[in-house]
Amino acid sequence: MRTLELFISGRVQGVGFRACIRRIATNLGVCGEVMNLPDGRVRIVATGEPVLLDKFISMLYGCPRAIIRELSQQERPLTAYQEFSIVREPYQYST
Repeated sequence: MRTLELFISGRVQGVGFRACIRRIATNLGVCGEVMNLPDGRVRIVATGEPVLLDKFISMLYGCPRAIIRELSQQERPLTAYQEFSIVREPYQYST
């Protein structure tokens, strides 16, 4: 198991992208959270088996109406989640 943090830019807000991400994650058994950021990007934290996380990331490009221009990812300390959820409160950048 591993945890990744992803930042995605492009046309990714207001097009149903978070719901599509949650659907893909749930179908693959990936847990975590997704949220819109004030700067127009989407942030995802995902925990799962490495092969499933790779498949999850590749499937994000198939979300209808979303256009991914840039996707960055970094490993994070393993974080356990019960499910995959959409976070609606604003993201606070850590300083």
